[in-house]
Amino acid sequence: MAFVNWFKRNVVVIAGLLTLAYLLLPNVVVTVFSFNRPKGRFNYEWQQFSTDAWRDPCGVSGLCESLGLSLQLAFWATLGATLLGTMIAFALVRYRFRARGAVNSLIFLPMAMPEVVMAASLLTLFLNMGAELGFWTILIAHIMFCLSFVVVAVKARVMSMDPRLEQAAQDLYAGPAQTFLRVTLPIAAPGIAAGALLAFALSFDDFIITNFTAGSTVTFPMFVWGSAQRGTPVQINVIGTAMFVVAVLLVLVSMAAGNRRRRQKA
Repeated sequence: MAFVNWFKRNVVVIAGLLTLAYLLLPNVVVTVFSFNRPKGRFNYEWQQFSTDAWRDPCGVSGLCESLGLSLQLAFWATLGATLLGTMIAFALVRYRFRARGAVNSLIFLPMAMPEVVMAASLLTLFLNMGAELGFWTILIAHIMFCLSFVVVAVKARVMSMDPRLEQAAQDLYAGPAQTFLRVTLPIAAPGIAAGALLAFALSFDDFIITNFTAGSTVTFPMFVWGSAQRGTPVQINVIGTAMFVVAVLLVLVSMAAGNRRRRQKA
């Protein structure tokens, strides 16, 4: 009876932990097999513990080049989508203009439609314009794809802002630039950061749109897909594990910084 009561009190926590374990299981598998030494081309069965792949993560031809290209694309796509998305979000919340409702609805289209539809449309556009498929076409496609996600994240933050804070700054003789930099931007920063992180992850991870607009350019997701046809090298697991660890460390550092600020305010 005591166990039943304990289970009822903690059923939500248990369900959450089981869900988290299920979500993290692929990462655990990737981490474990990054220390494997496969006997054949495929790294699907555990054979022998080895750290060779960790000592030489760029041992596979083209892997680090594709990784660097994906990071570069993700950085510039994040920068472009964050700047444009932030301005669009502020315009949609703060200003009244014709077709404002239509623009609000159109913002959600890239999020709702299948990626393959958007990819085919962008490919048609680039071919009709006579553009050479490569880095720049991928970058433009990624910015267009990530833009909606940034707008939604920033817009939600801007809508929750208290306009009286900006009015108070203006009453204290702060100019428009001072009000924006010292009041508006710091309050909107969490939404902007969330949109930027989401844009970076979407751009780096994207395969479908990239595959349509890349031409002969090979990004990291395309390299992984191509390698899977011939045999996935262990170094791919190494890169995946390293990126997962970096992401977890960034989250922990962010949480620690947030807790420290809250303690200082208290």
